[in-house]
Amino acid sequence: MDTALYLLPVTLGDTELNTVLPAYNIEIIQGIKHFIVEDVRSARRFLKKVDREFDIDSLSFYPLNKHTSAEDISGYLKPLLAGQSMGVISEAGCPAVADPGADVVAIAQRKNLKVVPLVGPSSIILSVMGSGFNGQSFAFHGYLPIEPGERVKRIKQLEQRIYSENQTQLFIETPYRNHKMIDDLLQNCRPQTKLCIAANLTCEGEYIKTRAISEWKGKVPDLSKIPCIFLLYK
Repeated sequence: MDTALYLLPVTLGDTELNTVLPAYNIEIIQGIKHFIVEDVRSARRFLKKVDREFDIDSLSFYPLNKHTSAEDISGYLKPLLAGQSMGVISEAGCPAVADPGADVVAIAQRKNLKVVPLVGPSSIILSVMGSGFNGQSFAFHGYLPIEPGERVKRIKQLEQRIYSENQTQLFIETPYRNHKMIDDLLQNCRPQTKLCIAANLTCEGEYIKTRAISEWKGKVPDLSKIPCIFLLYK
């Protein structure tokens, strides 16, 4: 394998690896000894799931989160500069897309180091695919404001963009606040605006449903504590 910074997708939940990750990914992972990870414990569990024979204690882990400084991140790449491949692992899905990793990739690019993104599940792409919405132009906004007034204002701004720009709008919420998000959408969006709710993607109980706002009322399933992504379109 080429010496590179490999961006290693993981499962979106408790899913069998062979249903969402190519065998090639496993081969690459088995050849890496240095990992930049969002959470060391979950990364170790993932690697053991990849290969039960993995000598986890022989591997090096470098934590990457919102508290990691740019200086620390740059230092993490020393093994790569010395000719050893490295891997980036986030908590769920694909590194650097709605997950940590972009800062590492940016530094690697500035240092002219090879970066290789591997194929794996992305809730953003999967939800757009399953929604029936515009896949030519869409925008992901992460979390919306928590403060009720600001939240409603933001929802209305995003809804306006689907009509003025013909663009699908995506966002997420902390799982225990899913139903508050849905209530805010049903109360503040136009009746004809379409809402897609995608939950538990690639996992048992996967749910993807698109309806007009007016059609959702009284038909929302129990989505408490379930990872969801919300999409709006016209």
